[in-house]
Amino acid sequence: MSGEVTFAFRRWRRPTVRAGGTLRTALGVVAVRSVDPVAVEDISEEDARRAGFENTAELRHFLSGRPQGRVYRIEVGPGGEDPRVALRDKVPVGEELSELLTKLNKKDAAGARGPWTRAFLAEIAARPGVRAAELAERFGLATPVFKADVRKLKELGLTESLEVGYRLSARGRAVLDTLGG
Repeated sequence: MSGEVTFAFRRWRRPTVRAGGTLRTALGVVAVRSVDPVAVEDISEEDARRAGFENTAELRHFLSGRPQGRVYRIEVGPGGEDPRVALRDKVPVGEELSELLTKLNKKDAAGARGPWTRAFLAEIAARPGVRAAELAERFGLATPVFKADVRKLKELGLTESLEVGYRLSARGRAVLDTLGG
């Protein structure tokens, strides 16, 4: 996060973030510093610019697309490094590897379609940089369902997103090798 945007405005029935929390975004980790209800007419031109809008009219137009709920001003700032980045290079051994395999087994058991984690890891390893839609089709899944499952692997540091598609991390490769892939 470059620091250019320091506010966000959202209309919610109830806030979905809390002060003191963090969010992972495409730009990195964002710290949530405060979450306060605000009347639309009390939003200043400066506040709108700090939220990345040209002016309050543009911000009000954005908020008008969401008619339900109160408007909240969320103050944000840099939140540090994404912990998944460091995790990707950490090759698991011993107990850590066993715990990771147990987590994958639980994910496989929890799904209605049966084991999927090894198959996803193997497919991503064999086809890095391939569009998610194409990979999803190979599994007979809707793209959003496939992407949600890949995010579960990413949370464990096993995959990383590319501009197009995915690839296995060093951690993911080690796990797949252990699984016999």
